[in-house]
Amino acid sequence: MARVGIAISINVKKIDKSRLYVGEKGTYLDLTTFVDIDNKDQYENNGFITQTVTKDEREHSIQLPILGNCKVVFKEDEDYRAQAQAAGMAAAKEAINPAIADDDIPF
Repeated sequence: MARVGIAISINVKKIDKSRLYVGEKGTYLDLTTFVDIDNKDQYENNGFITQTVTKDEREHSIQLPILGNCKVVFKEDEDYRAQAQAAGMAAAKEAINPAIADDDIPF
């Protein structure tokens, strides 16, 4: 499974407060983000955040304002993990290699 880290920044002044709702453990706001992991816009963002629209609003093509942006700050995929694991194994082999341990390092 690949992992992605995403930094999110929103303008809270744009929140439609009528969409806040009280749940069992606090007050909540449903948000939706659209992220293109591999591409960035002119400001280095990978996507944007809006408040979640209802099914009825979607059917009537109602769009809510963009509250902010998101940026991929970390991306790990299968190739990344394989490379990291290979690098870790190589480092471990060097750490226990007696030829390296007997090196003439003066400290």
